[in-house]
Amino acid sequence: MELTPREKDKLLIFTAALLAERRKGRGLKLNYPEAVAYISAAIMEGARDGKTVAELMSEGTRILTRDEVMEGVPEMIPDVQVEATFPDGSKLVTVHQPIV
Repeated sequence: MELTPREKDKLLIFTAALLAERRKGRGLKLNYPEAVAYISAAIMEGARDGKTVAELMSEGTRILTRDEVMEGVPEMIPDVQVEATFPDGSKLVTVHQPIV
């Protein structure tokens, strides 16, 4: 199977997000890379589902809470930017302060 660098990056994000989802499901707090992957994957899936950029920017702040991540992680993630594939093409989605 031949994958572009972008496709490889997407698979890496989804793999990390699946690991984060399992850990979160076991009640573990997510670290920085897990939190970023979890939020990014949710945004990419929302785009594929046909949600708008504005909807994803809003929903992106409700994906994780402070209680679900390790101490200090919310301050380490001021923004999450994801180039997501929408039905009408790729667009950049920026979520400011994703973990409130």
